[in-house]
Amino acid sequence: MTRVRAFLGFWYDFVVGDDWRVAVGVVAVLGITDLLTRHGADVWWLVPLVVLAALAASVLRVAVRSRDGTG
Repeated sequence: MTRVRAFLGFWYDFVVGDDWRVAVGVVAVLGITDLLTRHGADVWWLVPLVVLAALAASVLRVAVRSRDGTG
């Protein structure tokens, strides 16, 4: 059971990493993009835009926390 737990722990750490909000945003935008594409929309640009925004928000959140001394 230890190997299974280590394997699952690796994948959790790899996918979620330091900020779970980015992982949730990526999963959500992939689902939304799939749904919109199935209905005929051309939304190839949506994933890079949301990933870039999520990354910027994550970096900004950490910068503000470190500047305030709470991180």
